[in-house]
Amino acid sequence: MKNIIMALVVLSMLGCSTVTVRTDGKSEASVPPTYEKQYTYWWWGLKGEYSVNIREVCAGKSLEQIQTVHSLIDSLSGLFTLGIYAPRTARVWCEEA
Repeated sequence: MKNIIMALVVLSMLGCSTVTVRTDGKSEASVPPTYEKQYTYWWWGLKGEYSVNIREVCAGKSLEQIQTVHSLIDSLSGLFTLGIYAPRTARVWCEEA
């Protein structure tokens, strides 16, 4: 019984999540992002605050989509460091001219 509970706890900690925001209401972009960067957070994501300057990234173009990703690799990193290191990835898509 303990093994089953422990396996469920580990599996729940390995979940992936994505938050996507589009400016035009269309479906998610299928092309590679204009900008992608992994940010470092500490203590289960409680320490670390970052922002992405859309004007700088898109260089005058309009924003099409922005996304934050917590991938399997990010989850494994957090698991193996017991939550001390908890990376997240930011992605930005700019409209093509």
